[in-house]
Amino acid sequence: MKYHKPPFTHEQQLDQLIQRGLACANRSAALHCLGHINYYRLGAYWLSFESDHATHAFQPGIRFDDVWNLYIFDRELRLLVLDAIEHVEVSVRTGWSSALAHRYGPHAHLQTSLFKKSCSNWDYTQHSQKLEADARKSHETFVHHHYQKYDESLPPLWSVVEIMTLGQLSKWYGNLRHGVDRNAVAHRYSMDETNLTSFLHHLSIIRNFCAHHSRLWNREFTFTFRLPIHRPPALVASLNHQDGRRLYNTLTVLAWLLDSISPQHHWKQRLQALLVQYAIDPMRMGFPGGWEQMAIWK
Repeated sequence: MKYHKPPFTHEQQLDQLIQRGLACANRSAALHCLGHINYYRLGAYWLSFESDHATHAFQPGIRFDDVWNLYIFDRELRLLVLDAIEHVEVSVRTGWSSALAHRYGPHAHLQTSLFKKSCSNWDYTQHSQKLEADARKSHETFVHHHYQKYDESLPPLWSVVEIMTLGQLSKWYGNLRHGVDRNAVAHRYSMDETNLTSFLHHLSIIRNFCAHHSRLWNREFTFTFRLPIHRPPALVASLNHQDGRRLYNTLTVLAWLLDSISPQHHWKQRLQALLVQYAIDPMRMGFPGGWEQMAIWK
């Protein structure tokens, strides 16, 4: 079967939405939105307002502005999450490079014995070659200086870690052979290394969603991270252990990490203000009832 539907003009797209019961008080503004934001991109947001998915009929009283409000909220949410991820990524880079350098020397990343053997998602040789290729192509001044002056294939840890992506950092950290080395980083946040390893992997996926402007609101994630069940108590008590596929647990661990990294931050208040500003029902993102009174969010 081949796809034969012709493309709709923006006028036709809007007319179809109105025929399905979507109220539109300002036609020119709605057309402007459809002219700059793909119909199917917005469709992920108006889906929740449908009363019948088979006919795509809208619930009574739903307006184009309701869809637009949800779309703008999600955009603001992605920016807020990216802000938190930046703090976490920079902190983990610092902790990982510092812990290994002080224990094994400035080129610990060149010591094969410190890392796990090859497995389905990790091969030390391939990852070290990829890191060297990235370093050789880097335009960072500190990397150029290293290759002009020294003979090592890679700069020291505290230098090379600054050109790692979050995905690379997650793999280099998670594939350290010894738990004690992973815990040297995780314990800075009062977490166990198994939980931090899993969360960093998850966070690299979240970051890619944000970087590619994909929806976070109401998304069910296929890869979930391992929730802590023993420590730290405040974090364990604040997580949703019943619904782990939506964004709430990600936001909660980010809030916990930010409390350790930047105690004077206002990130949690900004998140709460965003929910109020756009009148968002947080339960659609996996927030449990009474979440505002949980230890992390008080």
